[in-house]
Amino acid sequence: MRIAETDILNAAVLVVDDQEANVLLLQQMLQDAGYLHVSVSMNPAEVCALHRRNAYDLILLDLQMAGMDGFQVMEGLKTNAADSYLPVIVITAQPGHKLRALQAGTRDFISKPFDLVELRTRIRNQIEVRLLYRALEQHSKGLERAVAERTAELQESEARFRSLTELASDWYWEQDEHGSFTRVSGPVLEMLGIRVETLAGQAPPEKDGGWNEAERATLQAQITARQPFLDFVFSRTRADGTQQRFQVSGEPMFNRASRFIGYRGIGVELGAGR
Repeated sequence: MRIAETDILNAAVLVVDDQEANVLLLQQMLQDAGYLHVSVSMNPAEVCALHRRNAYDLILLDLQMAGMDGFQVMEGLKTNAADSYLPVIVITAQPGHKLRALQAGTRDFISKPFDLVELRTRIRNQIEVRLLYRALEQHSKGLERAVAERTAELQESEARFRSLTELASDWYWEQDEHGSFTRVSGPVLEMLGIRVETLAGQAPPEKDGGWNEAERATLQAQITARQPFLDFVFSRTRADGTQQRFQVSGEPMFNRASRFIGYRGIGVELGAGR
């Protein structure tokens, strides 16, 4: 990602110093370098309010000022919840203040007396970093919105799918990779004839006879092999001699890494007879 030259020169810059000569020098230097939006302040107490109102891309801040020094200004700027990146370059004639300034959150520092070439370079670099940070932040928010919208679409789609399957079938079911049922609609355990330890706190159905074990074994083999099955029919004979016939369709589910995560399917009871 690259920042255009026009974006750099359109950056909003605030110069803060209680010495008029320094303010005028920095303002003139920035304007000569092509910066189009340069503001100045000789009152450190108003800096925080100005930044909240104008969201500067860079603040050139003198540390040694009467009434309120640059360290106090930086502490105030940190209270701006809308700005997680403190865009400050401090100006100091005291070498011993540099470490403290960095610890306070400044992004860079400029020593007095000024070296104009170094000054322009540091200002440009910090503006470019600031604009890159802002672009990445906006991109991240855009991705979050896209993910939220896509998630909502998937949830809506899933809800429609479940509604349709419930209308079109007697049972809807899902199993995890271990064969345990995670979602069911209808008496799917009885229909499939598959025993599990528990299902939402329920005990498994009691074992009863009459299932066509060959059919059940064929169905279980397809599930074990992770194969889809369509309109598979199997049956059982109840104790009173009546026969139940069921038809079931299912497919394996895989995640984005192609790892098997279970099965889902639908089924209907075809009817009973002698």
